[in-house]
Amino acid sequence: MQLSNRLHMGLRGQQRFNNISGYTVLMVLAAVFMVPLYWMFSTALKTQNQTFAIPPEWIPNPAKWDNFSAVFDEVPFARFYANTLFLVAANIVGHLVSVTAVAYGFARLRFPGRNILFLVMLSTLMIPYQVTLVPRFIMFSKLGLINTYWPLILPAFTGSPFLIFLVRQYMMSIPFDLDEAAYIDGASRFDVFWRIILPLTRPALMLVIVFTFIDVWNDFLQPLIYLNDPNMFTVSLGLSFFQGARETNWNLLMAGSVLAMIPPLILFFFAQKQLIGGISVDGLKG
Repeated sequence: MQLSNRLHMGLRGQQRFNNISGYTVLMVLAAVFMVPLYWMFSTALKTQNQTFAIPPEWIPNPAKWDNFSAVFDEVPFARFYANTLFLVAANIVGHLVSVTAVAYGFARLRFPGRNILFLVMLSTLMIPYQVTLVPRFIMFSKLGLINTYWPLILPAFTGSPFLIFLVRQYMMSIPFDLDEAAYIDGASRFDVFWRIILPLTRPALMLVIVFTFIDVWNDFLQPLIYLNDPNMFTVSLGLSFFQGARETNWNLLMAGSVLAMIPPLILFFFAQKQLIGGISVDGLKG
């Protein structure tokens, strides 16, 4: 009996030691990965001279909080924010419409050649984005859409192969018995799609929203190619105003970068529960 108790206490002690060691390692790694983020925020509160001080000043003294207001004074940063939020909203609507419709067709409908079409769609993931960049620019140029937001919005209404695959796999986890029961009750195919499948696919749709938000918010290349008017620039393009050929205002650039991080952080904070549900791919959870 005493030997059993000693073994039990020994196992508990070993488990407690493993937990403490694991959490300690995770905390150290988290601190290491947070260093660049802290340095960016620290630089945002420095003067231009303090930015290049040797040895580095980890804690700005004094902290120049007016660097954040200077960002809006130097460039129309509020306008860049509004432009980017508009593009984000338009792309989210486009993806929610196109991705859910195509994913529903691949997941719940039975038609000849479905699997072949699905494989063809997935094969487009292997095509580098740079390959289609020039043809798309020529197409939008001939349509007279350069220096408009249409080249940055219309592709969202044609769907995204990765997002379609993600939502399709989620929809396939939902039992087909729900569809059949709804059809017996007189529901149409659209009713099944709108009232049954979409509500159960909410975590996957949240993933679509988050991925679309991040892609559009961080996109630099497409706005650079299609937009010529500075008043139409996005946040990512607006930050480039602080980088000159001869001099870069690193403190203002870091302040603008901190401001650019706020919307994605807010989105992740409020959507983290749905994100966990979406990644688990459990169609009937919640």
